[in-house]
Amino acid sequence: MLGCHLGRNFQVTVGGGSYQEGLTSVIQGVPPGMMLTEQEIYGDLLLRKPGADELSSPRKEPDLPVLYSGFNVSDTIEGAGNKNHTNGTPLVILIPNLDRHFIHIKQYQDTNRTPRPGHASYATFMKYGPDDDAIGAGIFSGRYTSTIVAAGYVAKKILRMCGINVFSYVTEIAGVGCPEVDYAKTLDYTDRYKTMRHDLDPFYQEVYVKGRIHMGMRFLEKAAVLAQIEGEIDAIRDKTPQMAPEAIQDKYGVHPIVNCPDIAAGQAMVDACNKISAGGDSVGGLVEVAAMGVPAGLGEPVFQKLDAELGRMLGIGAVKGVEIGAGFKVKDMTGSENNDQMHSENGKVVFDSNNAGGITGGVATGQTIVARLAVKPTPTIDKPQTTIDKYTLENTQLAAITRRDPTIVARIWPVAENYTALVLLDQLMMHYGYQTLKDKIQ
Repeated sequence: MLGCHLGRNFQVTVGGGSYQEGLTSVIQGVPPGMMLTEQEIYGDLLLRKPGADELSSPRKEPDLPVLYSGFNVSDTIEGAGNKNHTNGTPLVILIPNLDRHFIHIKQYQDTNRTPRPGHASYATFMKYGPDDDAIGAGIFSGRYTSTIVAAGYVAKKILRMCGINVFSYVTEIAGVGCPEVDYAKTLDYTDRYKTMRHDLDPFYQEVYVKGRIHMGMRFLEKAAVLAQIEGEIDAIRDKTPQMAPEAIQDKYGVHPIVNCPDIAAGQAMVDACNKISAGGDSVGGLVEVAAMGVPAGLGEPVFQKLDAELGRMLGIGAVKGVEIGAGFKVKDMTGSENNDQMHSENGKVVFDSNNAGGITGGVATGQTIVARLAVKPTPTIDKPQTTIDKYTLENTQLAAITRRDPTIVARIWPVAENYTALVLLDQLMMHYGYQTLKDKIQ
C-alpha cells in the first residue's frame, strides 16, 4: 500500500488497521536527547479515543501506546542520566488493539457484502478486491488517526522546545458556532481541557499514574500487562472518576465534553447534536487549529508551500475541506478588506488583521497560523439506507447501525492539532537548515 508516508526531514510512516493486531507509527528525524514516555503520548491519544463521552461511539479501545525502539532503555554509561532519552534512530510506537472480539468481527463479516454509504468500503473493495481489509474498515477506519496523534505528539513536544505552540479546538457542531477567540487565552483553555481529560481518564490514572506500566519495564513485561488489561477494560472504565459538569467547570474552567473555548457555545453544540442523534442521524462541524510562535520566513515556494502542506489534512478521515485564515470568505471581500496591512511598533512589524492565516506566498509571516477543517457527519447512522451487494451488484438495504459516533468533530481536533505539528516540524527543519547555510555564506 502506498500513501502511508509523510514528510521529508521529519518523516512518519503508519501502518495497521482497526481489527488487525494494532497500529504503528514509525518516525524518522527525531533528535537525540529528548526524554519521552508512554504516559505523555497516551495523554494525547486519550483525547481522540472512542467511548470517552456521550458524543463518541461505544467502542472501548484504550489506545495504550508502547514505545518499541528509538530510545535508550538504560543509561549508555553508568550515571549518564540518558535512560529513556531518544537516541536519533527511528522511533517506533505501537498501539495494540485490545477491544477486538469475535462478536464484532462477525458483525462485519455479516454485513461486508453491502458497502456502508459514506464509508470507503465500496471504493477500497474496487481497489484491493476480495482481500480488502474490510473488518472495521482496516486502515480506512478512523482508528488509523491514532497513529497521527502519537507521531504528532512527538513533533509537538519538539516544537514547544523551539517556542512554537500548536493547539486546536472545536468551533462548530450541528450548525452551532463559537464566537471568535483570543489565541493566547485559547491556548491556556486547551491546556486546561487536556488536564481535565487526563485527571478523569481511568486508564491514565490506573495504568500510568499508579505505575502499572512504566518506562522501566521491558517490552515483554508491558505486553503481559496489556494482555491482562484486555480482560479488565470494563472494570477499569468503571473506575472513571465522577465529577458533575458544574464541578468540572468550577475546577478546570472548561466544558466537560467539547473542547470549545466558549463553554456556553460548547453546551449548545452538545444539545443540538444530541437532538439530531436521538432521531438516528449524525452531524458535522468545524475544527480550528492555531500555531503561535512560528518564525517569519518558514515555508517553501511552489510545491511545498506551507499552506499547501497544511491542506494535506484532507487526508484525515471525515475532513472534507481545509481553509487557511479567512478561507472561502475571501470570495466576498475586496482587496482592501482582505489585505493584512502592517505597520512598525517599537522595531517590530505589526499586522492590522490576519485574513491570510499567517501565511502569504506559502511562507509564514510571523503571525498566528490559523487553519480550519470542515468535518462531515458520521456516515454510520441509525437509519436504513440503500446500497448494493458488492459481489452480485443486486440492490439491497443496509440496516440501521446503533454502535456509532453521533459526531466525529469532538474527536477530530486532536488529530488536526498533531497533524499540523508534523507539517510544521518538517518545515522548521528545512527552515533551520536553509537559514544556517545562508548565514554561513554571507
